[in-house]
Amino acid sequence: MIRVLDKIVADKIAAGEVIERPISIVKELVENSIDSGADSIIVEIKKGGKTYIRVTDNGCGIPDDEAETAFLRHATSKITTAKDLDAIETLGFRGEALASIAAVTHTELITKTAESKSGVRLLIHGGEVISNGKTGCPDGTTFVITDLFYNTPARLKFMKSDSAESSQIIEFMSMIALAFPQIRFRFINNGNIVFSTTGQGDLLSTILSVYKLSEYKDLVPVDFSSFGNRVTGYISKPSLSRTSRRNQVFFVNGRVVSSKVIEKGVNEGYKERLFEGRFPVCFLFIHTNPEKLDVNIHPNKKEVRFDDEHEIINLVSAGIVNALLRNSAVIEAKAKDVKNYEPQVKAIVQTQATADMPKADAPKIVEPAEPVENVKKAEPIEKAEQVDIKQILSSKPPRVAEKVIEPDRPLINIDAPVNKPFDFDNLNPTGAIFNTYITATDDNGFYLIDQHAAHERVFYEKLVGEYLADEKPRQPILTPIIIETAPSVIEMKEEWLGCLEEMGFDIDEFGGNSLVVREIPTFMSMLEAENFVREYLDSAADGGKTVNTVVVNKLITKSCKAAIKAHDHLSIAEIESLLNQLKACRNPFSCPHGRPTFIRFTKYEIEKMFKRV
Repeated sequence: MIRVLDKIVADKIAAGEVIERPISIVKELVENSIDSGADSIIVEIKKGGKTYIRVTDNGCGIPDDEAETAFLRHATSKITTAKDLDAIETLGFRGEALASIAAVTHTELITKTAESKSGVRLLIHGGEVISNGKTGCPDGTTFVITDLFYNTPARLKFMKSDSAESSQIIEFMSMIALAFPQIRFRFINNGNIVFSTTGQGDLLSTILSVYKLSEYKDLVPVDFSSFGNRVTGYISKPSLSRTSRRNQVFFVNGRVVSSKVIEKGVNEGYKERLFEGRFPVCFLFIHTNPEKLDVNIHPNKKEVRFDDEHEIINLVSAGIVNALLRNSAVIEAKAKDVKNYEPQVKAIVQTQATADMPKADAPKIVEPAEPVENVKKAEPIEKAEQVDIKQILSSKPPRVAEKVIEPDRPLINIDAPVNKPFDFDNLNPTGAIFNTYITATDDNGFYLIDQHAAHERVFYEKLVGEYLADEKPRQPILTPIIIETAPSVIEMKEEWLGCLEEMGFDIDEFGGNSLVVREIPTFMSMLEAENFVREYLDSAADGGKTVNTVVVNKLITKSCKAAIKAHDHLSIAEIESLLNQLKACRNPFSCPHGRPTFIRFTKYEIEKMFKRV
């Protein structure tokens, strides 16, 4: 027999979809407070929010004759027609939250509008109105929620410990405070103030108030626009990273979200700047047309869907790249990083004077400067040839992309970031120490430049430029490479042959199940080329596609072997040539492995080391 469920039963079932745990209540109430126009919000919880949640705001309040209506399912003031769903700009809109909260708690509402002389106090237990009367109160709204799931004890068993529930609420409150720095937030947990923000609109100040980490003072501002979209916020220099994405916070039109699309944009922006397995700190805000966004794909609105995901990935990536090419993104050594600088510590620094630097002979090939564990394992390759540094450094800088990425369409006029792009022209090379680190100065700093990492970056971008060029440089081989493969691979030749030819291979059938390779890319040796084609064909046989990282890894290996090594002696002319080539690079701040190419010691930090300030 089919029957219509009783309202109380139906409300409890619906509440289970919206109210999963205490954080669900806090999220819904705080977002309603923001939508009400409040500029001051106080949140207090006890025992992880299981027994007590209070949210107080100074927003517009609820008229006394609408107080009970607000708790009806699908009652909302934020949308009126289905067309409104195509351009949602509020944080809440479903009209289910208050009904769901009231269905499984003891709920108290105290609210007053500016036009009313008195407020209203409403008590609801388990979805039933217990009392509704007048009360004195300031403008705004207060919700007091107690005894969560008191009437659905089965749900209590699935809640975590008090500390675990509190942790989720603290994380949400931290993020929502960042999303709205113009609102004063105070968060209280078990009687202790966790944080309090000023509400003055300063995002960096809000970040420091919420997270209380001094290292966040050096975060780099992001402000970039493209295709009518805009990304703003703060990101960490490559010198500050984490082992997880926990410190990556994303907002879309003011809404805290989880987004694989934005994560991909972050990965692209930090490519070659961080070691594998390390993640930057990011507080990024995406501002986009609400009509190009679907926020109605998750009951708790934790996720969003973009109409053009590729557009957002490019926006985030370009914004990060531009920010990391600015002066404030240069890695700086701090006085606290210098552990021992007392007089009794013996340190011999052999600085070579610029005028007296002798001409250098062609250096011998030595092992890379970076630790072995930082270099990705490569397949066996042929012995590298002797490198003529004189010829390399005297050659013209490679043609690479401009340092500042420009969008395909005109940018929206916005205020430029306060920090300026790093200017290599201000660097004055003074010599080198240990035949490994180039020394240079500008008006306000002293620089140590890793000559191997810098030249590795130059070579890498040159090779990548050749790889990405419309016409790939090829090299004929005296003895063609014969490769046997499966008949099925030969049969689907049209699907993979074009891609290999674009990379610089001249490859054709050689009878039976064999292929012949007569030309290979200039950035590969014969053994590398043969191994690459075999791996590629194996991937094609499995129905997969070529992985660009395979090519990139070979380019990194090639650039590492060809670059100047540690302990290679350079003349001042060679140093100046290297810096000019580094200046032309798209990413001059790190080598392809993610290590920094140079570090800055500011004048102030040096004075701190010598206790002059």
